[in-house]
Amino acid sequence: MNAAFRLAPDLADAFPDTFVAVVTATGLRGREPWPATTAALEELEARLADGSWSPADENDPRIEAWHAVYRAFGTNPRRIRPSVDALGRRLAKKGSLPRINPAVDSYNAVSVRHGLPAGAFDLDQVTGDVEIRYADGSESFTPLGEPGAVETPRPGEVIYTDTTDVLTRHWNHRDAHRTRVTEDSTRVAFVLETVAARDEQLLKTAADDLQALLQPHCDSSTVHHLGPAHPHATA
Repeated sequence: MNAAFRLAPDLADAFPDTFVAVVTATGLRGREPWPATTAALEELEARLADGSWSPADENDPRIEAWHAVYRAFGTNPRRIRPSVDALGRRLAKKGSLPRINPAVDSYNAVSVRHGLPAGAFDLDQVTGDVEIRYADGSESFTPLGEPGAVETPRPGEVIYTDTTDVLTRHWNHRDAHRTRVTEDSTRVAFVLETVAARDEQLLKTAADDLQALLQPHCDSSTVHHLGPAHPHATA
């Protein structure tokens, strides 16, 4: 069963430079070696170590744009950071990226390389369609790694949600436990995001890079783009 991704009209009106790339993969094989992903992670870590590259920080326009959007919907971005900001800070501090599983490692590598938030949902755990919208205060969220916890996003917070509950809080700060991607996930939707018009082409490049890492390890993959002019896509 396919899932549709939708950008809510009032959110598109508030943030008209929002663009989301949805990269889907079916027949994903997460238990085989992914040498290109391993090499991508190791290259970033080596370039950081030799000083030839560093991840985008909060002084970078790509991160600044997300901080401004977080503040606009009432979240303090220095306390609750956009995912790419938190991941880049972790890499800069530790000198390495986490190794979770090949699919997650792939989107982390692309996220940090391009300075864009990225995430993923196991489509076999998603119910109905996925919408990016403002929370109304009635939703529930169970954070990744905390299956016994339940949080309630406050009204006005930007969330991803399906027909069951919230998939991502604070736009892209943290994913839900239910739709987490594991080595055994075979149908996955990856999302890459920008809220700056100048980065629309960068987003397309990042989506292509992610698809290149996925294609040797899945039966098929597609890329769809969401934005105010095209707020719907079926994954």
